[in-house]
Amino acid sequence: GQVVTYLLLNHPKPGSPSYPLYHEEQSKIFNTLRQNAKRLAEGLNNVKGISCTAITGAMYAFPTIMLPKGRKDFEYCLALLEEKGICVVPGSGFGQKPGTFHFRTTILPPPDKIEYVVREIGHFHEGFL
Repeated sequence: GQVVTYLLLNHPKPGSPSYPLYHEEQSKIFNTLRQNAKRLAEGLNNVKGISCTAITGAMYAFPTIMLPKGRKDFEYCLALLEEKGICVVPGSGFGQKPGTFHFRTTILPPPDKIEYVVREIGHFHEGFL
């Protein structure tokens, strides 16, 4: 564990033999995360009743969701998990403004999974409304 932590904190520097491969792999990871963030935010914004701000500098999205009167974000998240197998965290656990509803989700899945998640959340949300 100590060796791995050392390597994480002391990555190859420019000019070292392994730097080109390190830089290539790091760039690929960051570019994938950037694309995932964009796909997720744009995809959720295309769902009626969901609004997601641009995701910058985080691994999470925190979209606003419109819910039928009397419903709670916890119920929404639990139903999404039960019906679609998609796990998100209710926004009520993060101190959201009264009368607003959100959920938190991640941008870490592979790009093809992000597209699947967005599509399935959209189908679910339409049915939930």
